[in-house]
Amino acid sequence: MSEASEAKYAATEQPPATGTEAEGVGILAVPATAAGMPPTAQGLFAVVNSNGALARGFGAVSSTRLAVGQYQVVFIQNITRSAFTATLGLTGSVGASPPGEIAVVGRAGVPNGVFVQTWNSAGTPADRAFHLHVSS
Repeated sequence: MSEASEAKYAATEQPPATGTEAEGVGILAVPATAAGMPPTAQGLFAVVNSNGALARGFGAVSSTRLAVGQYQVVFIQNITRSAFTATLGLTGSVGASPPGEIAVVGRAGVPNGVFVQTWNSAGTPADRAFHLHVSS
């Protein structure tokens, strides 16, 4: 990615975590092994509407729209050592998703959370529905 492209998607600070998610309430730890994923490894997922509502998921506890194009998705276990993959996409089975970009990273202050950012194709924060997978 060129410097001009990187400037277009300037880093955004995550808003501070609050509530029971920040306290780690109900988190189940799944330890990793020296060889990689533990025998109890699983794939968790969430499908989230553009307004932040959780449409469906496996292991997903909640999702919240924090600001335009910013979301928090919380899962049932500590995912700080997991891998995250996300893509823009509608939550139903018909239609076409508007174009744009998505970025995902662990949620600061929430060990079982993921912070997701979405933009339109011009690089402006925009609310977009998405699919998120966590390899944990």
